[in-house]
Amino acid sequence: MRTPGGLSLRLDPRALTVVVLLLAAAGAAGVALIGTGDAKIPAADVLRTLAGNGTAYQDFIVNELRLPRVLVGLLVGASLGLGGALFQSVSRNPLGSPDVLGLSQGSTAGALVVIVLMSGSAAEVTLGALAGGLATGLAIYALAWKQGVHGYRLVLVGIGVNAMMTAVSGYLLTKADLVDATRAVVWMTGSLAGRDWEQVWPLLGLCAVLLPLVLVNARGLRMLEMGDDIANALGVRVQRVRLLLMVSAVLLAAAATAAAGPVSFVALTAPQLARRLTRSPGPNLVPSLCMGAALLVAADWASQRAFGADQLPVGVVTGVLGGVYLLWLLVTERRAGRI
Repeated sequence: MRTPGGLSLRLDPRALTVVVLLLAAAGAAGVALIGTGDAKIPAADVLRTLAGNGTAYQDFIVNELRLPRVLVGLLVGASLGLGGALFQSVSRNPLGSPDVLGLSQGSTAGALVVIVLMSGSAAEVTLGALAGGLATGLAIYALAWKQGVHGYRLVLVGIGVNAMMTAVSGYLLTKADLVDATRAVVWMTGSLAGRDWEQVWPLLGLCAVLLPLVLVNARGLRMLEMGDDIANALGVRVQRVRLLLMVSAVLLAAAATAAAGPVSFVALTAPQLARRLTRSPGPNLVPSLCMGAALLVAADWASQRAFGADQLPVGVVTGVLGGVYLLWLLVTERRAGRI
């Protein structure tokens, strides 16, 4: 399809259907999550309250207490899904994700520096996590650079940086007093508990800026998956596009970690599941974004339904499910002879 401005768009009916279904699933899980908790609210009342027709009590519970948590979950999941799709596409490796490359651990180390060494506030911890993720991403890119950045070198460098950041985090925990260590461990599990509008607006603003930027460069990303030489021949500025998309992916992953802590494996599994559902080649950026949002909110809802409100952080649920998926992925890749 060609727009009036001359921009060519390719619509895949199956991918479009998957996106619509995932958005519906994310919305349904969000409504169910808002109604779940010590004060249970039926889905019909949740929708009525969101439309502005609820009681004062329902308005306070829904709009002030629970809606921000759900929005943070949707934005964090979407950011991780999109960031994971970018990393996997740029590295041309299904294991390329913030969890494996060390960005999540870099953000964790940055947050622990603020918690342990500075006894910082929640806002300062968020800034520390964001700075740690950005510094780690810059270090990985610099160390992986050798006449350009290539997939397996990026993954190998990321695995090494991941191990180093894990060691730094462990060292910081040994230096913390009991109160700070407890606070740090709670943050490190990854949780949506206590999230409010202060986390929503910065993450929403970042996504509003980065999503159009990423989608504009989606064609170049698709060309990069065919190799640098072919992409160059097709007129893609390879290093410029790769750097731009890497910076975008790092910002998305770091901001998501800063908002909710290191939620494991969403960035790894969401792009893979989206690709299997769409059966479409290419990075599948929008389906990955929608899959990440649906996965995280559904995992948070499941943890609350099974264990009660805030008894089990969502990072534990995604870590368990993601670990199982990672083992299955490794076995599949080995049987296919790719690793």
